[in-house]
Amino acid sequence: MAAQLGRPVRGVHAIGHRCPCGNPDVVTTEPRLPNGTPFPTTYYMTCPRATSRIGTLEAEGVMKEMQDRLAADPELAARYQAAHEAYLADRAAIAEAGGFDVPEIEGISAGGMPSRVKCLHVLAGHALAAGPGVNPFGDEVLEMLGEWWAKGPCVTVDEAVASE
Repeated sequence: MAAQLGRPVRGVHAIGHRCPCGNPDVVTTEPRLPNGTPFPTTYYMTCPRATSRIGTLEAEGVMKEMQDRLAADPELAARYQAAHEAYLADRAAIAEAGGFDVPEIEGISAGGMPSRVKCLHVLAGHALAAGPGVNPFGDEVLEMLGEWWAKGPCVTVDEAVASE
């Protein structure tokens, strides 16, 4: 994961999801980083290929289109609210397991949930870690990405060892 990110990883709880190539593509983070900083981003994308493609989607205006749909579609808004609640429940379980108390981020999920769409990376990470049907916008982002892994792993074992 450090080789993917180009920096040391922080606050890793677990690998949230593995790419079909075998590498991690989502890390599940603890709600408080080792330096004490509250960290609401429970699901953090690590694959540089996927994150680059997601950045392109953001630049193309996908977030605004999703935001407009969210405002106009009560059923979609209800599903996005449920994704927010699922995200909070996942983080609460991690906090409980690790003995974390993080009142600073209580009720705050990530990616703009439940009322905004502001980070497709978080929504895609949540969709990968939680599985299909949990985060509607995350599922859409993953569909738009296509097979980012098709060219093989984004980093090799040698690159990973060199980054340690």
